[in-house]
Amino acid sequence: MELIEDLNQIKAPFNNAVITIGNFDGVHKGHQALFNQVIETGRRIGGTCIAMTFEPHPLRALGISTPPLITRRDQKIELIKSSGIDVLICLPFDKAFAQISAQEFIEDILVKKIGMKTIVIGPDYSFGKNRGGNVALLKAKGGELGYETIVPDWIRDVETDTERISSTRIRELVMDGHVDRAKHYLGRFYQIRGKVIKGRKRGGSQLGFPTANIKLHDELCPKFGVYAVTVETIHGNFKGVANIGFSPTFGDGMFTIEVHILDFKEDIYESRIRVNMVKRLRDEIKFSSIAQLSDQIRKDIEKAKEILK
Repeated sequence: MELIEDLNQIKAPFNNAVITIGNFDGVHKGHQALFNQVIETGRRIGGTCIAMTFEPHPLRALGISTPPLITRRDQKIELIKSSGIDVLICLPFDKAFAQISAQEFIEDILVKKIGMKTIVIGPDYSFGKNRGGNVALLKAKGGELGYETIVPDWIRDVETDTERISSTRIRELVMDGHVDRAKHYLGRFYQIRGKVIKGRKRGGSQLGFPTANIKLHDELCPKFGVYAVTVETIHGNFKGVANIGFSPTFGDGMFTIEVHILDFKEDIYESRIRVNMVKRLRDEIKFSSIAQLSDQIRKDIEKAKEILK
């Protein structure tokens, strides 16, 4: 996949460009359906399959508060690349870009610069200065400028067939601890990433279960508690148990993400790991003694092993 981060990198319009545009936070099944439609159409007309997104989130660039992101830039790029898209245009968004009118965006950027022949977008897509552009405008301009507008139906939750798959719903599920349900919307487990840092050195010495302490890289943190997880490290992939929260038994009030990686003895300090959140096991509990906490961790590990079989 070619990554373009400045429109000046585009020296000539792409061949029969088929494009979808959005923030794509989470790169969930709804977004994946748009990418699949782009790829299917691109193959049919012998065109270039393109996704366009913006960094930072347009609302943030305008000083408007936004919820925590499901996927930060690096993971979003990885996921879009894995979808089979040919070109990702990730443009810097600022107040100057926000002043581009919807008509200018269509004519000067999408058609003249990129060579758009087909655009695939969701029903609620809006764009341009003061969000002046929408599906109706795109369709109206299509005949004049020689492109087609495709608007697929919403992708719905496979379990209920009623809920629309959306970044908002995924965010709610993760924050409520329902990471197993979020998987149905994402098409993969929700993942947190971070660097392994020095902890309080009590996991192995006091509890008998050494942990990797993570400095969280991502914005969206699952509900505090204990989770069955899988862990991607520089030494391979492993099963594990993660605790997110304040470790109330110790009472020091320090927020931590601690991961006990099963059957693992490597030194991974300062390296980055990825933790896939499979299922929430329980709330954080304040135990009356270290021995009681240690006993509960053993039970958590056994339960996690059953889930991760």
